[in-house]
Amino acid sequence: MSDTKSSSMSGDDKRKIAADCWRRGNEAIAKENWDYGIQMYFTAVKLIPDNLMYRQSLRFTEYKKYNNNGTGATMASMRSMGSKGSVKKSRMTKNWQAVDVAAEEGLQVNPWDVGFNGDVGDAAKAQGFPEVAIFAYEEALKKEPTNKEINMSLAEVLEERGEYKRASDCWRRILKLEPTNGTARSKITSLDAKGVMDRGGYEGAEGTRGVMAPHEVARRMGTDGKAGGPGSSPIADMERAVRKDPTNRDQLMKLADLYRREGRLEDAEQQLLKSLELSGGNINVREVLEDVQLDLMRKAVTVAQEQFRADTADESKKQRAVAMSTELLNREVEVIAARVERYPQDMRMKFELATRLMKQQKWATAIPLLQQSRSDPRVKGEALVNLGKCFQYDNKEQLARRQFEAAIPEITHEAHPELFKDLFYFLGRLCEKSGDKPAAEEYYQKVLEVDYAYRDAVTRLNSLQGGESAG
Repeated sequence: MSDTKSSSMSGDDKRKIAADCWRRGNEAIAKENWDYGIQMYFTAVKLIPDNLMYRQSLRFTEYKKYNNNGTGATMASMRSMGSKGSVKKSRMTKNWQAVDVAAEEGLQVNPWDVGFNGDVGDAAKAQGFPEVAIFAYEEALKKEPTNKEINMSLAEVLEERGEYKRASDCWRRILKLEPTNGTARSKITSLDAKGVMDRGGYEGAEGTRGVMAPHEVARRMGTDGKAGGPGSSPIADMERAVRKDPTNRDQLMKLADLYRREGRLEDAEQQLLKSLELSGGNINVREVLEDVQLDLMRKAVTVAQEQFRADTADESKKQRAVAMSTELLNREVEVIAARVERYPQDMRMKFELATRLMKQQKWATAIPLLQQSRSDPRVKGEALVNLGKCFQYDNKEQLARRQFEAAIPEITHEAHPELFKDLFYFLGRLCEKSGDKPAAEEYYQKVLEVDYAYRDAVTRLNSLQGGESAG
């Protein structure tokens, strides 16, 4: 697919084609057709360059193609000269999209090339794709962990996302290389302090008297799995098992699960990346990895929001919090949409996708998903209420009212207090607008019976009873 043709497509069309290419790539690698798999994944990457899953699929398939030899194709350096020239030229004009594509073409010749991985990281960072940038930088550091520039770039992205421990680790590697580096020493001190206050031990507590997270308590007591004999802790035992057999995928998965339960998401992610690479892109491993990466994004969003709340006058913090929230939502849509396609009979998954699409105000896309998911008794009431909202926002008010009324037997205040109030308030608004005053009064009264201060329900009820419309 030419770049000119793809640039003229809508975002939804690009996502649809990219998802299809990714699926074709998965089918290809299942048959060990590495070249076609790489072609399909690369097309997906070019269409949706901020999708981490597509990047990881592409890179790990490139590793498989070259049998994990660490050097890529024969005479890789000579064969990638053209890509290096393209990267250099595009960097001069700060055409980061072109840098990205050229570097990825170079990585198809040698996926372990530190320079090209760094170029992908820089391009992703400049374009606002932090998850991709982190992945590219970390892949480069696997080959050359002492690269100062890449460690600095990675540390910057990680710090911006509130991942202070990982950022500090980058600066520690730099300090080990340059023991007199004052900047590195200062950054380590600052990041360690931020890590304790914002993430490491207090997790939402208002001050140092708050409750520490379990993994921070364990770290301070020296019982975090890094010491002690067999049986001292499940994490310590599994870490020993992994050190003994680092290619055992099941043990890596078990260790990742233990880390995740303790809130050590970064450590869990690293084990899952190893397992994914060993498995050749196994879809079950990939889904667990996606869930952990989404958890990491949620934590980063929380940190950004807390930083803005602490300094509401800082417009840049506000913009960063909004941008990260949008990035998280987009990523959730991509991940869940892929699973809906993979598991078409999972109605709850369709419901989850619909709720995200509603946040993007894509009512027409959410409606058929909600219509299908209401067949699941677990989400029937919520699906009907959300379906009513979608019809209402899409200016189909009669359809909206029918959905809301169908939801009444499914929603109780005890089980769904907020949804209960939403349901009867929206019904009241619809009935008021259509001139059905008795029904509107009844529905507003239902709301006020449980929450007298809910929105403007009191004002609207008073207006109806007084013979005036509240508008």
